[in-house]
Amino acid sequence: MKRRLGFSTQAVHGDPQARPDWAPVVTPLYQSATFTNPIGSTQEVIYARYGNNPNHVAIAKRLALLEGAEAALFVGSGMGAIALSHLAVLRPGDHLLASEWIYGGVQRLFAQEFGRFGIDVSLVNPLEQRTWKRALKKNTRAIFVETPTNPLLRVLDLEPIATLCKTEGLALLVDSTFATPLNFRPLEHGADVVIHSATKYLNGHDDVLAGAVAGSESVIEEVRKLLHVWGQALDPMAAWLIDRGMKTLGVRVARQNQTALAVAEWCAKQPQFAAVHHPGLASHPDHDVAKRILDGLGGMVAVELKGGARGAERFLRALTIAAHAPSLGGVETLVSEPRLTSHAMLTPDARARAGIPDGFLRFSIGLEDADDLIADFAQALAQL
Repeated sequence: MKRRLGFSTQAVHGDPQARPDWAPVVTPLYQSATFTNPIGSTQEVIYARYGNNPNHVAIAKRLALLEGAEAALFVGSGMGAIALSHLAVLRPGDHLLASEWIYGGVQRLFAQEFGRFGIDVSLVNPLEQRTWKRALKKNTRAIFVETPTNPLLRVLDLEPIATLCKTEGLALLVDSTFATPLNFRPLEHGADVVIHSATKYLNGHDDVLAGAVAGSESVIEEVRKLLHVWGQALDPMAAWLIDRGMKTLGVRVARQNQTALAVAEWCAKQPQFAAVHHPGLASHPDHDVAKRILDGLGGMVAVELKGGARGAERFLRALTIAAHAPSLGGVETLVSEPRLTSHAMLTPDARARAGIPDGFLRFSIGLEDADDLIADFAQALAQL
């Protein structure tokens, strides 16, 4: 029986094979849109728009291994991955049931675009299984959740939702961007499809835009067919950069897990913060669930400054290490204000009801030393 390799070994090598003499250690960049094919062959041609450039294939195989999936596919963005994965399992006249705790861009996709395809979408509070069951319709075909959530870092227990999906014959799609396969593998908890914004942790260097979908061979083949016609293919150079980034995924995310918890614990002791959100804190509403189902508690931290939007602006201007920028999962610490980014479409009252008041800041912790980040936070707080 073949020995199962560890996470980081798979992240670096995938399924390692013996190398021939003089083979490159690093996968070459195949910066070519098209490839020669045998005359008279009926095999699928190799064409970058089909997502089968050798650089595409290499990272897809590796992600499938890390997620425990039969297959995976990379596309041009995280939103592209969300859109294509849902269109792969839904048809006109179908109903999608989704958690209301999802990224604002995905909410807009569901509210503004899915209706054009005849797909009805309902949003529910994801915590109670009875809520999910009551919201089901005769034409419900899939459930979508995000965990941990953006930006409150709520952690959902997938298994009750997965049990409902199996009972009702529904597909369960999970956006696991914040977790990464190091911390959480949704397929092991009953999900059918895993989605990532590969822009974030999978690449990890803030220099690529990409998305990924992992699941069964049949679902990924449906996503691939949509990729052919919707033009969501990834550039080979972006795929090569993701290949490089995934090799350090294990060490990067382990470090970010550790540093984020240290920063969160320090923030929780500061009187200038009305609240601190991180699953590793005992005060977090999902702390027990997170400890039970996650292998790591994540590299994200959110805080609520008592001074509101004005206090947040003063704090941000005083920071010297964290960059005020959207996105997350890279080696640099980034900070963003959901009121101006992911949840800008909501009114201040609606954001407050959602638990995102003015003064709410979301930090993506990078690879800097924890002591330096804490010292930077301390000097910024001192200037309020």
